[in-house]
Amino acid sequence: MSSLLEGVRILDLTRMLAGPYATMLLGDLGAEVIKIEDRRGDYTRISGQYSLGGMGAYFLAINRNKKSVVLDLKHPRAREVFYELVRVSDVVVDNMRPQALDRLGCGYEELKRVNPRIISCSLSGFGHSGPYRDRPAFDLTIQALGGAMSITGEKGGPPVRMGLPMGDLAGGLFAALGIVSALHFRSRTGKGRWLDISLLDCQISLLSYLIAYHSIGGLVPGPQGSRHESIVPYQAFHTKDIWIVVACSTPKFWEGLCRAIGREDLITDDRFDDPIKRVQNQDELVPILEEIFLEKSADEWLEALEREEVPCAPVNTLDRALSDPQVLHRRMVVELEHPALGRFKAAGNPIKTACAEESFASPPLLGEHTEEVLMGLLGYDRSRIQELVEEGVIATGKGDEDAQ
Repeated sequence: MSSLLEGVRILDLTRMLAGPYATMLLGDLGAEVIKIEDRRGDYTRISGQYSLGGMGAYFLAINRNKKSVVLDLKHPRAREVFYELVRVSDVVVDNMRPQALDRLGCGYEELKRVNPRIISCSLSGFGHSGPYRDRPAFDLTIQALGGAMSITGEKGGPPVRMGLPMGDLAGGLFAALGIVSALHFRSRTGKGRWLDISLLDCQISLLSYLIAYHSIGGLVPGPQGSRHESIVPYQAFHTKDIWIVVACSTPKFWEGLCRAIGREDLITDDRFDDPIKRVQNQDELVPILEEIFLEKSADEWLEALEREEVPCAPVNTLDRALSDPQVLHRRMVVELEHPALGRFKAAGNPIKTACAEESFASPPLLGEHTEEVLMGLLGYDRSRIQELVEEGVIATGKGDEDAQ
């Protein structure tokens, strides 16, 4: 069975999280992803507290289904090799700041002269225009600048970063979407495209309905914990043992909740008998519910709530989430086996399709595929490979450097 992106070749110049996450998603869908690294490799290969066989768990998590080619783009001859690869590729993805991209000759203007059909995706903190274009950016600073930290955490508490690095991950998701859209555009027109993806732009996009609330109602929200600005009850409650969440976004769910907890009188209580009143009087309603939920265990409440078809769930710790039967049924936890490092588990591919079989290749060792790619795609012979190794242009991971 064919993969959705079979036949698409991507040159991946990215490091850290947002860019590698985007290219991994595309690799999961069948694209051939060639990760271009310098002789030191992606910083995350050896960074962090957790590792497998010396390779960082962070790197392992977001670099499967890729090939590694060591190519020192600071070397003039390396750029010649890179441009040869551009000629036979569909997409180039980078996450460099604009100045660095121009210095290496990897900007869209240079690439399209080599291959007019090339799609170039530049993923940076602030994009290639505007007063912040040359600033460095990290997940934390993007969440702060984009407003996310101001609405995360408990009311009255300090600013809190979202536990998931959405400042980075949102950029990866939008980049992957943009690349697929550009491929579709090229299939119709034959023309390449440049995509300028800013992490800050992506974070602002995620504010979605809150922007409308602010524009129409003047709302400047603060931290709400697990609560919702306009739906009550819609939050976490502590039971006898663990936390659960309940989401009553419609009258049907509110009435089901009241039946499940044995308080049908609340349905007609004139303080809570319509959604707006429940928001206005939440300081009276929520303490009532909090006291009730403490009377039984999470399993008891979840059974009663599910019987009434009320949206609810346990607040799972990571280990519980990874062992959830629905998660396992959907193959969202997969085991990869690295020939040199051993086995490890990773998140599966969330894009399911009946026409393609899932395949997950282990993250590559540094330079593992240099020789394979240059000989297979560009027709280099072994003598030319050796010459480039000796000049420091490339490394093959076969003793000419520390290939980790």
